[in-house]
Amino acid sequence: MRLLLTSAGIKNATLHDALVDLLGKPLAEADALCVPTATHAMPGGPAAAWRQISGRASTPLTELGWKSMGVLELTALPSVDPELWVSHVRAADALLVGGGDPLYLAYWMRQSGLADLFPSLDDTVYVGVSAGSMVLGPRVGEEFVEWRPSTGGDATLGVVDFSMFPHLDHEALPANTMADAEKWAARLSAPAYAIDDQTALTVVDGAVEVVSEGHWKHFAP
Repeated sequence: MRLLLTSAGIKNATLHDALVDLLGKPLAEADALCVPTATHAMPGGPAAAWRQISGRASTPLTELGWKSMGVLELTALPSVDPELWVSHVRAADALLVGGGDPLYLAYWMRQSGLADLFPSLDDTVYVGVSAGSMVLGPRVGEEFVEWRPSTGGDATLGVVDFSMFPHLDHEALPANTMADAEKWAARLSAPAYAIDDQTALTVVDGAVEVVSEGHWKHFAP
């Protein structure tokens, strides 16, 4: 997969251009699937899921003018034949993975079998928002733990080798200052990035690049 890991969706022209570059074609020629599952473990989850799917959220994804759009609800997948959904994942140009709770999302990515498909999705662009980005790292840090699996811990999927701190310096999130991010990163003792809502990370063949109209910080262990 080629990755575009955002804090709050496609918020500016720089991020839009990065998405088009990763796709290799205009969005109007690209098929996408929206994954709203992470919202279910958050307060107001049903309404948040609807906003993500319908393009009414403050994190632009589904409303960008895609050729086609479908919904992939991970909690439903273990109860149906894989033949009913795997082909749609493989056919999609982009997976749009929305925000919510990253540990809940990691749990259902594993339970559904979607995570097992990731290594084979060579031509897919994965676009994450907040939890949808954080879930690909090795850990989220205790600061971001709310829902917790029965096994405990803060481990996520480890698709990339760095953790992410989204919504840096967001006016509505007083615990997301740069000072808070620095403390979070120090406790992780691992590679990490803090990014604001105007910033994203691209990952192609393991190479990480920051694309931004805002501010961010890289933390080395």
